[in-house]
Amino acid sequence: MPYQWLPPDGDQQRLHLWPHRPLTQRGFVWFVGGTAALIGAPLICVLGSPVVWVLLPFLLGAIWAIWFALRKSGRDSDIVEDLTLSRDRVTLSRHGPGAKRQDWEANPYWLRVTLHETGGPVPNYLTLKGEAREVELGAFLSEEERIALGQELKSRIAGLRAQP
Repeated sequence: MPYQWLPPDGDQQRLHLWPHRPLTQRGFVWFVGGTAALIGAPLICVLGSPVVWVLLPFLLGAIWAIWFALRKSGRDSDIVEDLTLSRDRVTLSRHGPGAKRQDWEANPYWLRVTLHETGGPVPNYLTLKGEAREVELGAFLSEEERIALGQELKSRIAGLRAQP
């Protein structure tokens, strides 16, 4: 699962979430290289003729488009969410693409974890609500992962509330 509960730091519990990665750096190089080789293979038949110069810009454009799309997908998945639970405060920090950062905090006593089965942008939409503001958690997780995370969060927050 693309989330992990980090070891407790005193009375704080930390959850680290990240999206699935489409390709590793090595996989990216192999995929683009293999695609370039397969696209360029038909050029061997027309090597030495003027047809090469007609086809070459289109083939290079296709390779560039694949490279650009995979790079953009990788940059868009540079999202990290950190949720910190303690007895007196719950904080959520979301680091998005382009160094965009969003912070949210609430009192754990008033915090409500809600799994919206319908009515959200995706099935089983997971939100945290506290202090008159509702935020989404783990938008990039699969449906099953959001369900499992919602149950874990509810039990951990209930444990926080039960502590003296």
